[in-house]
Amino acid sequence: MGLLDAILGRSKPVRPDLDQLFGLPSAAITLQAGAGFVPTGRGSVCFAGVEGGTFATLREEVRDLLDADTQRGGIPVEFSRDTYGYTWLLARHPADDTASLVNDLHAVNTLLQDGGFGPQLLCSLIGFREAAGERVLALVYLYKRGTFYPFAPLPDGTEKRDNALELQIRALLTDDLRIEPDLARWFPVWGSPGLGGAQ
Repeated sequence: MGLLDAILGRSKPVRPDLDQLFGLPSAAITLQAGAGFVPTGRGSVCFAGVEGGTFATLREEVRDLLDADTQRGGIPVEFSRDTYGYTWLLARHPADDTASLVNDLHAVNTLLQDGGFGPQLLCSLIGFREAAGERVLALVYLYKRGTFYPFAPLPDGTEKRDNALELQIRALLTDDLRIEPDLARWFPVWGSPGLGGAQ
């Protein structure tokens, strides 16, 4: 950052601390032991829509990176767009292999960041489901903040959240993850790929 930037109050964007994602396997164990939620093996990356040849090339690189697992019986990566125009990338692994899922999400985020799409990265999440019930949960990572928060939609199909469960999960995971302290930044991710469900 130069002197002119300092005078005008401009700051250099902070690079996301992607290594925070490696706390998720430990958090998954805590979630299972403390709240009865198990991983689904599904995780996703969300980024603002980017068009053009550069993105098409990067998309192929991401697909090649993750689809290498299909030769070992994995499921290909899926791309989709939501109603707000955001692009979602869905990765899948066996439900008991959270570490490999997190490695894939980290690799995709690194590839996007190194490809110049860091400012477009919005969030990553991995899904969980209640082992003895129908509730679902996602642990969401916010790039711009370097923090996580739980997102728990009610199982009735309405766009309402289980706030009590979210606060319970926040208290449970304070030693595993850097939890976002500002509840106003716990954005809903309705219908996002990777949220809940089973593989």
